[in-house]
Amino acid sequence: MKNIEIIGTGRSIPSKVVTNDDLAKIVDTSDEWISTRTGIRQRRFCDEGESANSLAIAAAAKAIAASGLAPEDIGVCICATISGNYATPSMACIVQRELGLRECIPALDVNAACSGFLYGIEVARGLLNGTGENYALVVGCEQLSKLLDMTDRSTCVLFGDGAGAAVVRISDDAPYASTLGARGGYEISVLGAGPEPSHIHMDGAEVFKFATNIIPKCIGELEKKSGIGIDGVSKVVCHQANERIIDSCIRRMKADSSKFYKNMDRFGNTSAASVPIALSELVENGEVKDGDLLMMVGFGAGLTWAGALVRYAGQ
Repeated sequence: MKNIEIIGTGRSIPSKVVTNDDLAKIVDTSDEWISTRTGIRQRRFCDEGESANSLAIAAAAKAIAASGLAPEDIGVCICATISGNYATPSMACIVQRELGLRECIPALDVNAACSGFLYGIEVARGLLNGTGENYALVVGCEQLSKLLDMTDRSTCVLFGDGAGAAVVRISDDAPYASTLGARGGYEISVLGAGPEPSHIHMDGAEVFKFATNIIPKCIGELEKKSGIGIDGVSKVVCHQANERIIDSCIRRMKADSSKFYKNMDRFGNTSAASVPIALSELVENGEVKDGDLLMMVGFGAGLTWAGALVRYAGQ
């Protein structure tokens, strides 16, 4: 099976900024309580006229433009989300229609929560190899604000909305490795469809324990499969759930902290969108350049985890 590389990225962030002080007006919390425990200082919520679908479309359009391709060049469309506007049609089908992608291509959603974007990357690789197409669009998008119980300070302070996207292409020589896993459990859950409102529930202590074990495991698997260590990559992009989780893993691995990118202070936990949003920022800021290698790690509800070592080959 041929490998893939990333050739374009994009992101779309809602306009409404919600600070920790804003939340302190509606729930028993404070900026100090939130920031010292999570590293989060603000997040974005969709405002009037914004939705999961509109964010996904905007991020996807930017990624395609950055890749130098036309919409008709895209051969696979995948969206990772747990908070799309509809159960069906899928977000991927809506993106396909709105951006004018061809109708004779696969378009589907992936539900792997905070690991979803990286699950989508590997699914895209398989579909590209299977269909003979050369380019895939992978989007991670969430509107988690609509799933929050704003009286539950253990969850409502953590999450935000946003979308990130990447265009990948088949490559004969790009280094690539992936690792995927799941362990069914209810440590993070959203109530199913029904007459009662759906809200995010989370066992924070168990999730912290899980995450601080799974990140080093994923990185170790990527190193083993690729033969490339952290020193050989430009950046490590972890799911932006909690600054303390990432810092704990850095200490455990005795790794160079400058390799690990963080932006949860501005966006909070955006689930499937967090890795591609961070990736887009790195590219835009010039911290990732043509030919650089990246390690990306996701973990979250399911429980699921995923890691990928990918080359960035920007245009």
